Amino acid sequence: MRDHHPMPFGAELTPDGCRFRLWAPGVDAVTLCIEGPGPEREVHLHDSHDGWFEAVEDGVVQGTRYRWKLPDGLKVPDPVSRFQPEGVHGPSEVIDPMGFPWTDKDWEGRPWEEVVLYELHIGTFTPEGTFRAAIDRLDYLVDLGITAVELMPVNAFPGERDWGYDGVGLFAPDDSYGRPDDLKALVDACHARGLMVFLDVVYNHFGPEGNYIHAYAKDQFFDHSRHTPWGAAIAFDGPHAKWVSDFFIHNALYWVEEFHLDGLRLDAVHAITDTRDLDILARIAEAVHSREGHDMRRIHLVLENDDNAANRLERLDRLPIHYIAQWNDDSHHALHCLLTGESGGYYGDYAADPAGYLTRILAEGFAYQGEPSEHRGGKARGERSAHLPPTSFVNFLQNHDQVGNRAMGERIDMLAKPEAVQAAESIVLLMPAIPMLFQGEEWGSKTPFLFFCDFGEDLHDAVRNGRRAEFESFPEFRDPAAREKIPDPMDPATMEASRLNWAELDDPAHADRLAFTKALLSVRKHEIIPRLSRIQGGRARAEMGTDGVIAARWPLDDGTRLSLVCNLSDQEVSNVMLPHGRNIWTVNTAEAPVGGINPWTVVWAIESAL
Repeated sequence: MRDHHPMPFGAELTPDGCRFRLWAPGVDAVTLCIEGPGPEREVHLHDSHDGWFEAVEDGVVQGTRYRWKLPDGLKVPDPVSRFQPEGVHGPSEVIDPMGFPWTDKDWEGRPWEEVVLYELHIGTFTPEGTFRAAIDRLDYLVDLGITAVELMPVNAFPGERDWGYDGVGLFAPDDSYGRPDDLKALVDACHARGLMVFLDVVYNHFGPEGNYIHAYAKDQFFDHSRHTPWGAAIAFDGPHAKWVSDFFIHNALYWVEEFHLDGLRLDAVHAITDTRDLDILARIAEAVHSREGHDMRRIHLVLENDDNAANRLERLDRLPIHYIAQWNDDSHHALHCLLTGESGGYYGDYAADPAGYLTRILAEGFAYQGEPSEHRGGKARGERSAHLPPTSFVNFLQNHDQVGNRAMGERIDMLAKPEAVQAAESIVLLMPAIPMLFQGEEWGSKTPFLFFCDFGEDLHDAVRNGRRAEFESFPEFRDPAAREKIPDPMDPATMEASRLNWAELDDPAHADRLAFTKALLSVRKHEIIPRLSRIQGGRARAEMGTDGVIAARWPLDDGTRLSLVCNLSDQEVSNVMLPHGRNIWTVNTAEAPVGGINPWTVVWAIESAL
C-alpha cells in the first residue's frame, strides 16, 4: 500500500533535494521564496515549457515554509500545498508524507453492501473540533453499528470555521482541525476498528476567498464564458484541459493513496461542465480504479448529482464501471414531505403525492426519471434507474444540506412527531439501499446545524445579507424583522450553537432513541447485509393501495424475499395484509386493529420467495 502519492506539481522531497513546480501560464516569471526555518532566500524558477516553472533546492526539509512570488510582487501559497499552517493566505509547508507510522498495512476495506455511513463535520462533532478528538468517539460509532465515517470536506478554507465547501487549498487538511498526520491518525484509528473513511471532495468550484490561481492562470484554469453559482466555471474541456484535469485527478489519488481513504463523495457534480467524450468524472474514476501499484484495498466512489444521471452508476459484471452510488435526495424529499407536510422550495416537486414518490423510490431508486421538475422551471430531470441494484443509492433522513440549508438549522426531530420520525428511520435503515445518518441523528439530537463561515471583513455584509435574502420568499421570513433573527453565518456563536451536545445522551428520551437506532442497525447487520452481496436491479416491486398503505418486496441472495408494509399517515387503516414469514422489525404496532394497521406503522419481514 502506498503511503505517498507522487505529484507532478508542488513541493516533492526527492533524494536530490526538494523539487518545486508550479503551473502558471498567465505570467512570464515565478520566484520561489523560502521563508524558513533558517535563512530566507529567493530562487528564480526555471521556465520549462507550457507554463511550467520549476527548481530543485538542497537543504529543504519537512517544515520548510515557502511561497511563490509573481512578477507584480504578490506572494501566493502553493495551490497543491500539503499544509497551510497559517491559513490559506499564509506560506505553504513542505511535508514528508512518508513520516507517518501507519499500522493498517493489512486493511483491505469492506464490501460496499456492508456500508452504514455516518456523516460528520470535524469542527462540530466534538467539543474540541479536531481530528484527534474525533478518535475518542470511534468506539461509540462501532457500538452504534456504523461501518463507515463520512467526513465533510476538510481541505483548507478561509478563517477558523466553515462547512468545508468554500475550500481553496484542496490538498491541505485545514489547520484548525490539526496537521496532516492528525488526519492520518484518525484514518488509521478507524481502520483499526473496522471503520472505513470517506471524504467529501469539492471539484465544481473554489471558495470566494484565498483562491490565488486567478493571479497566474485566470484565463487557462477557468472558463469565463460559463458561470456557476460560485463564479466562472472550471475549464475542464478548455485548451489546457490536461493540466486542469490533472489537478483534480491527482487530488483524488492523493487522498486515496497518501491518506489511505476508502472512498470519496464528489459534491454537486451537476455543476461541472465537461463536453469531452471522456469527461472529468469518468477520468477521475478510471484513475482511482486503475491506479498504478494497485493494492487490494476496496475504494468506493459516490456522487452527489441533482441530475439523477443513472448512467454514472452503470455496472459491468456487477461491478461499478465508474461510481458505485449516488446520494438520493429524492428519498429524503419524499419522506420529509410525508413527515412535515412542507411544500416550499424543492419540496414542491413531491408535496402533491409524497407517498406515491416514495413507492417508486422503493422499487426503482429515483423518483424523477425524466419527468419535468416544476422547481427547475419544467426541465426534465433524471434517467431511468430501475435496472440498477438498490445499493446504487445512498438514502438518508437527514444530512448536512437538508438540516443546514434551513434558516434556523432545525433537525427533523424538531419538525415532526416522534412516531413519524421513527417510522421513517425504520424504512431508511432497513431497506436494501445504503443508509446514512448525520451526526447526532441517532439519538434525536436537538442541536441545530447552521450555516457558518469565517471570510474576511470585505465579505461579511454580502454573506450575512445574502443568507437572509435566501429566505425572503418563505412566509415566516417575509417580515424583515423575522429575517434579522436568522443566525449570522459570520458570528462565531453560530458555529458554537451547531456543536454537537453529547450531554443530551444523559436524557432518558435521547438514550431511548439511541437504543432504538442501535436495534435497527443490529437488524440490518444480521438480517439484511448478509443477503445483499449479489442483489440485482429490476426485480423489486412496490405498490401503494387506495388507503395509502405501501407494500414493497426485494428478492435476496439466498432465495428469500425482504418485505415491507408501512402506513406513513395519521390514519388507522383496516383490512391490510401484513407480510408473511418471519417478522424482523415492527414499530408503532401496539394495539393495532384486527386485520388493520396503526398510523406510522412499519413492518419488515423475511419471506420465502414464491
